[in-house]
Amino acid sequence: MKNSKLLIIILVIMFIFLLGPFLVILLSSFSGDATMKFPPQGFSLQWYTKVFNIKMFRETFFISLKTGLAATATALILGIPVAYSTVRYQYRGKAALELFFSSPAIVPGLVVGFALLRFFIFLTNMPIMMGLYIGHTAILFPYTVRVVSASLRNFDPAIEEAAISLGSSRLMSFFSVVFPNIRSGLAAAFILAFITSFNNVPISLFLTGPGVATLPIQMLIYMEYYFDPTISALSSIIIILTILIVQTAEKLLGITKYM
Repeated sequence: MKNSKLLIIILVIMFIFLLGPFLVILLSSFSGDATMKFPPQGFSLQWYTKVFNIKMFRETFFISLKTGLAATATALILGIPVAYSTVRYQYRGKAALELFFSSPAIVPGLVVGFALLRFFIFLTNMPIMMGLYIGHTAILFPYTVRVVSASLRNFDPAIEEAAISLGSSRLMSFFSVVFPNIRSGLAAAFILAFITSFNNVPISLFLTGPGVATLPIQMLIYMEYYFDPTISALSSIIIILTILIVQTAEKLLGITKYM
């Protein structure tokens, strides 16, 4: 009995520790005071209105959206064949290759961002948007490979081999048999990669430049000059949208078993 009470107390403490910061942000976004405070002073929706009225937030939102969608699509196109080859085939150097493909997720983001800055901007003089797109694709690639690989491991290869034995080519059997059966895993990879890209700070911090910034970087810049609850309101919107996307996808596709 004592052990169960202790476990409940620990569970409550962990919930407070994990969810407490989000609750503080949400409540402070409704503050009627001109500065960010907790507990909030009064009640107001003015900060949510201000979020949509600030031009730089609107512009950087679409930059983050376009970059995230493009980088996620590219990472999936590149990651699917890599995941398929690592799951279905055995070859020399496979473990080393898997480690190499995972390196962008293992190495600290600031190190990857600085390396990409040196390569894309200083050596190739690449446009900022192109460097940002390639940089985000590089960090999303390991996530797509891992999630798609997990989905492929849950799919019985004997079904694919049966299609091949009946005369279907390997490419045709992939699109007609494998692809429909791993679509939940592909959806999970897409959502995980897109959210990672949209919320990324370390890579974007190095690869953005004059006139080009992502939404998280613009939020950091805004906080350097203002300390009002506008950022709390914007953060609350992002949190709620992320939860809605993940929960909707879970209800429709059951994606959390791959994430």
